Amino acid sequence: MQNSHPTPTGLKRQGPGRPDLAGTYKATRSTAIDKVDPDDLARDLAAVESEGYVIIEGLLSNDEISAIRAELLTMLDHTGRNDFEGHLTQRLYSMPEKTRVTDKLIEHPRILALLDSLLMPGYLLSQAQAINILPGETEQAPHADDGFYPVPRPRAGLSAATVWAIDPFTEDNGATVVFPRSQTWPDGRVPRAEDETVQAVMAPGSVVFYPGTLWHGGGANRSDAARLGVTCQYCEPWLRTQENFFLSLSKDTIRSMTEDMKRMVGYGVYPPFIGMVNGMHPKRKLEE
Repeated sequence: MQNSHPTPTGLKRQGPGRPDLAGTYKATRSTAIDKVDPDDLARDLAAVESEGYVIIEGLLSNDEISAIRAELLTMLDHTGRNDFEGHLTQRLYSMPEKTRVTDKLIEHPRILALLDSLLMPGYLLSQAQAINILPGETEQAPHADDGFYPVPRPRAGLSAATVWAIDPFTEDNGATVVFPRSQTWPDGRVPRAEDETVQAVMAPGSVVFYPGTLWHGGGANRSDAARLGVTCQYCEPWLRTQENFFLSLSKDTIRSMTEDMKRMVGYGVYPPFIGMVNGMHPKRKLEE
């Protein structure tokens, strides 16, 4: 199932007629198609289309949640530098270089299946970070994740995002606030006091997924405990990513990744040649 909206630039989504000029390393596709129940995918897509987001419960086991929490908490040691990052919010950027325990979130089949349907083949990982909202943090300013791309709205999302609950997400501890159906808002339309909001209240191991056009923000933490989450964002293969993974990830880290991960951090080509290095497929750099 493909998003029916055309891209704002008039580009067509990749079809079988688009040439792949690579020889040794051909363009690769997501592996999610054989791992996700088509009925689950259809329900997820229907929710995103109608409401602008979907909450998917129980995608991680208790052991996976515990391992992720224990690993991340050892690396979260400073708070944000401005109101948007949050002066009482801890963030860990470029996670794949610092820990591999969150790879399963970045490339979860349920998420890749949604991305396969909403973005062009060869979509990229735009950023991957842990976010730990400490007690006393105020509500984050509402925003749309792909608002920095200078392409007029209304339009289809140029990106998509996930927020994974590692701790329980509650109304009191800063669960993500979303503005239902705001993915359809035109340029100049911003959140108003009378707009409906929903907090993504979730148990650990659950995730909220939404396109980059949906308005949302981190909630205020009025509890006495921190709220740990992980966010992964993805974008069209012809756009620049938020995090420069070519500089933040070592070749050894890249070599140990799955094909899905390699492609999403930039070691792939969007046919016919976007992403090449000296006229060659970027995977050749891993042979050096």
